[in-house]
Amino acid sequence: METNRASSARRIRRLGRKLSRGVTLVEVLIVVTIMAIIAGGATLVVWPKLKQSRVKSAYTGATIIKSAAEQYQQLGAGSDGCPTIQTLVSAKQIDGNKTDDPWGQPYKIKCDEATNEVHVVSSGNDRKENTPDDIRDDMKQSELNKIAEM
Repeated sequence: METNRASSARRIRRLGRKLSRGVTLVEVLIVVTIMAIIAGGATLVVWPKLKQSRVKSAYTGATIIKSAAEQYQQLGAGSDGCPTIQTLVSAKQIDGNKTDDPWGQPYKIKCDEATNEVHVVSSGNDRKENTPDDIRDDMKQSELNKIAEM
């Protein structure tokens, strides 16, 4: 009976030592690898949504600046032609911190003298004017979706 107790005590001590050893390097590497795989998968899912949100944000910014420019012209302050971004900021029609598109480029205001219409354009992801990814204030949702998929 004493030997059973002694052997039981030895087994409990061995088990206690095994449990107190901690985590091995292999176990840590396995966990890190699993986390990297999950992060990579999340990036693949989130990245297209980021592009889509930038396009939508650029469109929203362009429509806000267009409204401000039209209001500026209707109030008679714009008698000297097409307003610029700086003119609208000086007249406190728009916030000076919101004059750039999501890619860090300033919006461009273009006025059609014949029809007296104002249009605002963002140069898009490539940051070049007059390219297929330019975002205008008069675009349809289907056109915005095509740009987001580029």
